[in-house]
Amino acid sequence: MNDKSLIRLMVIASLASTIGGLPFNALPVMLGSLADSFSLAPQAIGLLGSICFAGYLLGTLGAPFWIDRVNWRLLTIISAAGTAASFAFSAFVIDLQALYIVWALIGFFASTMTCLGMRILGELPNKVRAFGFRQGTELTVTAAVLFALPPLVIAVWHYRGAALALAAVVAVLGLSALWLPARSAAVAPVELVPKGPISLTSATTVGVFFVFLTGNIGLWTFIERIGAAQAFAPAQMGLVFAVLKLLGGAAAFSVAIGGERLGPKKPYLLMIAGVCLGLALLHSQAGFAAFSLGTWIWEFAFTAGCVFQTAAIARSDSSGRAIMLAPAIFAFSSMVGPGLAGQLAAGGSFANVLLLALVCSLVPVAYYLLRRKS
Repeated sequence: MNDKSLIRLMVIASLASTIGGLPFNALPVMLGSLADSFSLAPQAIGLLGSICFAGYLLGTLGAPFWIDRVNWRLLTIISAAGTAASFAFSAFVIDLQALYIVWALIGFFASTMTCLGMRILGELPNKVRAFGFRQGTELTVTAAVLFALPPLVIAVWHYRGAALALAAVVAVLGLSALWLPARSAAVAPVELVPKGPISLTSATTVGVFFVFLTGNIGLWTFIERIGAAQAFAPAQMGLVFAVLKLLGGAAAFSVAIGGERLGPKKPYLLMIAGVCLGLALLHSQAGFAAFSLGTWIWEFAFTAGCVFQTAAIARSDSSGRAIMLAPAIFAFSSMVGPGLAGQLAAGGSFANVLLLALVCSLVPVAYYLLRRKS
């Protein structure tokens, strides 16, 4: 495959995969709006996030069994339609229990697009570049959405408006199906349901990624609530989240450009330095400047850490089996993290949520610095 074909495939797969990342990337804003609309306690907010990603987990666990047996264009159309319809339906639900079910469906349908993106990009030659480009595209699109939602939509139409707006965005992204390959002829096929377990190294690398994600996704769920506790205006929150995702996209694109040149250990030192600085600023509660800078620095470091660890998983298993676990690990950690963070924030303080993110971020640093081989 020539360079033009590789770039084209990377762009199309990244746009389709953005559908899968949208529920997660918009999670704090959407849950914050729900909390205000339904007067939800922190435990209920965390539970709602966990239920969404329980549905996401279910989809990721099933995807390896059928993703190569279904026309990818049809798969994208069905998944985009299911995600958009679920968002739209949630705008008119008035019962909290029904809302749990609808958000589980949002997670289920969105997960397919993440798995499809991983399926395509995991076979490209430079894995750091491929996954960095995917995440950069996903976060850049999300930045535009998050810039508009709080001041232009949520401030006027509350959760109902936000849910309908996200349904429209998903419908537009679903048009990427027109340019996706129908099957896996564009890349070398891999055995998605192989016999035998993955190696111990691959399993450990996946486990470390799970711990890292759990703590930081728990914090991500409550970022909006941390700002709301300081009574920032909707326009200020919109600015924070838009710039946040732009910086996340910049982090992912920077990693993609750098590729493998930073080596196996240096990235994790840079990542933990950024996480520590961001968390310290968030903990200070020293006003809007500290909150925004802390959120932005943390997002940059978190995104870079995700790209490097995803690439490490892909490198750890040449058969391509381990990377297909990445969406499931993301889903499982997204299911555990919000619920755990919700319990830690039950007293009204977010200090323990910040501590959870710090401890979980130290795990990959310790693991990759102590490994003898990259």
